[in-house]
Amino acid sequence: MRNAGTLWVIAFIMLLLDFYVFQAVRVVTQNLSDRVRMWIHIGYWVFSVLALLALVSFPYVQALQQSKFYRNYIFAILVGLFFAKLIAAVFFLTDDLRRVALWLMSKIFPGTGAQYMSNNEGGIPRSTFLSWLGLGLGSSLFGTLLYGFSNKYNYQVKRIKLNYPNLPASFRGLKLVHISDVHSGSFQHKKAVNHGIDLILQQNPDLILFTGDLVNDRATEMDDYKDVFARLKAPLGVYSTLGNHDYGDYVAWPTPNEKAANLDALKKVHADMGWRLLMNEHVKLERNGEQIALLGIENWGAKGRFPKYGKMNEAHPGTENISFKILMSHDPSHWDAQVRTEYPDIDLMLAGHTHGMQFGIENPYFKWSPVQWMYKQWAGLYEEGKQKLYVNRGFGFIGYPGRVGILPEITVIELV
Repeated sequence: MRNAGTLWVIAFIMLLLDFYVFQAVRVVTQNLSDRVRMWIHIGYWVFSVLALLALVSFPYVQALQQSKFYRNYIFAILVGLFFAKLIAAVFFLTDDLRRVALWLMSKIFPGTGAQYMSNNEGGIPRSTFLSWLGLGLGSSLFGTLLYGFSNKYNYQVKRIKLNYPNLPASFRGLKLVHISDVHSGSFQHKKAVNHGIDLILQQNPDLILFTGDLVNDRATEMDDYKDVFARLKAPLGVYSTLGNHDYGDYVAWPTPNEKAANLDALKKVHADMGWRLLMNEHVKLERNGEQIALLGIENWGAKGRFPKYGKMNEAHPGTENISFKILMSHDPSHWDAQVRTEYPDIDLMLAGHTHGMQFGIENPYFKWSPVQWMYKQWAGLYEEGKQKLYVNRGFGFIGYPGRVGILPEITVIELV
């Protein structure tokens, strides 16, 4: 019930938006027949009221809280409606400011605004153009979010070659697969996830690296998917780290012991799948007598309230004499905040965390997502001097059960 008050506040804001948007609906339907206009108005309010009821009932109905479908899709639809109406309201507000300015002009300079007055209402009418524009953009956003539901398992294999002069000769041509942010608690389609695993195995990687957020909150979310991810095998091994969601920090656990037990159970999941979980430590990978170092730390975030469990001062010692180093660290903000400034000998850092917000635009010439307002490095490859960072767009999804523009990613990195 702790979040009930917040949801009621959000519901009240949504209701205000509903009334505001309805004014534009009235404008664009004014030339329709009475019967058609009536059914459009009724449909608008029936849909709006059902959305509000779905929102406020969530804290009080246990079945809704346990329903993965409700949490994934209904909440996503509610959020989509909210932002769609919010975007539409921006245009309506622009129109209202225009109307207020014209009204003030008519009062300050009598006669100058007369041509804008409505004979029927005695006031300045709303702009049909801005009403249509606001409704159109809002509807387009909502429709795009609905379309994105179909992309959540549309895995994209991205291949890049990274050139390092200091890479030992035995490791030239090494092919590693990088995945991140599985969020198994959101999955509902085991066959589709298995297809993603097939794509990874088809790359014939020498090494597989996973950079955190295996679950949303609870280790039990992997019960149905442990056998799927246990299929991942590579000659040099499968290595993993923890992300911010893996610690269960976003659950109100009855006791600290239960939270600790959940984390222990998740560590066991990694081991049961044959993954080597790196907890603020490193391993040395060897080929033909030559070595590279693989470091893995716990979650370390420089943004917001994300925790700093990671300890580079424990993972790094012992690698000083290794010429090439890869670091797995879940949160890309770690790169600028500590890695580049304090550990310039880290050649490549692999991260995830942002998901590219699961929403944005990407093409060969342009890349944009709202998440870039918070994260300087949020998707793809970044370089500063001799150091490189690659941010994976995430294998899974959370919150919004879909992808728009930023698709789930399997990264194939070849070291040359």
